[in-house]
Amino acid sequence: MAYWLMKTEPDAYSWQELVRTGRGTWDGVRNYAARNHMRAMKVGDRVAIYHSNQGKEIVGIAEIVREAFQDPTTDDVRWSAVEVAPLRALQRPVPLTTLKAEHAAGGDLGELEMLRQGRLSVVPLREREWRRILQLGETTLE
Repeated sequence: MAYWLMKTEPDAYSWQELVRTGRGTWDGVRNYAARNHMRAMKVGDRVAIYHSNQGKEIVGIAEIVREAFQDPTTDDVRWSAVEVAPLRALQRPVPLTTLKAEHAAGGDLGELEMLRQGRLSVVPLREREWRRILQLGETTLE
């Protein structure tokens, strides 16, 4: 199993909307690196959902339920989408300020890609990063 972090603008597509619908298509990604990460995702991989712009915090955990396919928002075959399903909200959202502080301290989040490549909307997480995020969010999925 691999771990990922996916950013979304909550006014465009929020965690609450994903929970309401029970399954969602992650589309509209127009960055090659982020697209390549999506193409590497496998069914069962876990995803931390991060609200960007508003909130700026990791709010929930989802699962990949359909691997990469042609992005339905474009006819351009270069772009892909995946489908995700919500697993659970974090008991305590993990704000960007906490992620930055942990990153600066150099611990388990010292190499967090979302802070090293802040413009990417989809980044991989190392297992230690995943576990620390769950710990900070007071959430378990084992």
